[in-house]
Amino acid sequence: MKQLFTLLVLLSTFYQSNAQTTAVNPSIKTSKAVLDDFMDQRFGMFIHWGPVTLRGTEIGWSRGTNVPVQDYDNLYKEFNPVLFNADTWVKTAKEAGMKYLTITSKHHDGFCLWPTKFSDYNIMNSPYKKDIVGELAKACKKYNVKFCVYFTVLDWHDPNYPIHLPDGKNADPKSDIHKFIATMKSQLQEIVTQYHPYMLWFDGNWESPWKNEYGADLYTFLKKLDPNVIINNRIGASQGGEHPKLTEGIIGDFATPEQKIGELNMKNPWETCMTICQQWAWKPNDNLKTLKECIQTLAKTSGGNGNLLFNVGPMADGRIEQRQINRLKEMGDWLAIYGESIYGTKGGPYKPNEIFATTRKNNKLYVHIFDGKSADVILPALEGVKVNQAYLLKGSKINYSQNTDGSIVLRLPEHLPNADDSVIVLELNTNAERI
Repeated sequence: MKQLFTLLVLLSTFYQSNAQTTAVNPSIKTSKAVLDDFMDQRFGMFIHWGPVTLRGTEIGWSRGTNVPVQDYDNLYKEFNPVLFNADTWVKTAKEAGMKYLTITSKHHDGFCLWPTKFSDYNIMNSPYKKDIVGELAKACKKYNVKFCVYFTVLDWHDPNYPIHLPDGKNADPKSDIHKFIATMKSQLQEIVTQYHPYMLWFDGNWESPWKNEYGADLYTFLKKLDPNVIINNRIGASQGGEHPKLTEGIIGDFATPEQKIGELNMKNPWETCMTICQQWAWKPNDNLKTLKECIQTLAKTSGGNGNLLFNVGPMADGRIEQRQINRLKEMGDWLAIYGESIYGTKGGPYKPNEIFATTRKNNKLYVHIFDGKSADVILPALEGVKVNQAYLLKGSKINYSQNTDGSIVLRLPEHLPNADDSVIVLELNTNAERI
């Protein structure tokens, strides 16, 4: 422990002497090629999991609210998810058509799902004693799913972090944010060097102890460890729980609208994070989204030029609920037919609505039809664009016309092949991505 304390002091000194800027050197920012590859993935699995599943309340947020602090902080002593199987989780994601997976290595409650050397509050001190993060990293590599890690920049459990409860009040005068950040850097170095994540998903940036200069310094630190690791925008400070769009002053590589579909944005990469039920962590009898909601959320997100990070909350024994697995498999079945209109596409040029969304690739414009009640769907004119032919994806040709003003009229068949989202392909006289 003496060596650990010395290391933390040295890291704290290094941090205080180097965290004097709120800007990131543009030369170390994640390259466009890497970010383009990330945006081509379109669909990923988010996993919120930890000892709190023994109570069925929300991860982190129920500490000191729904669950007394003393009870919450000792749940790890009974956390023994003997039915956890990393291969099963990753295969579930794979069969859903998901291309990447993000696990909550440490949420706001401070519990670590890997055997960190910098906190005793970790999985190796539970009855389970297995490296969850490590097993998932291996399974993702095995099944060719990109492995990503969630990590919070706040920790209500750590005495060195100034805030200890979800209310964000009553800063602890005995806390030391610089020692806390030194610990955080050490833990992140473990994660990056041991598990080689494709992307790091930060959270918890809204509380007052976290400053933009800390985020800039942390981004720089991580890029020295792995120049290609992708980092979300919540590494930078944000007040009031907001998770802003990418602007000149925002640190990070992509924006993160939460529990809502982001707006059409062809300039800045973004990813919607959303739950398949209502709660992030497992909750008994939680309301499950319908297949229509799930598929149309994915299509509208892609139509807005964003990714969807879709969350499941496994149970305390380590299994993902069968009903969630079934719903994800149904999404995978839809993607097996219509995936061409999702993966590797650009969003737009139309803003998604309740009737249709569009994606595009090469000379093809994919029209996702959500509502087939009307006989026709009319697309506004696109300058210089002519439709050469129109057909159902994996199906027959459909009738269409193009008015003198350039607007496109699609005449829908009496019965669409999929009630939730049928895709019509328009082959154009030009590259659809350049419209």
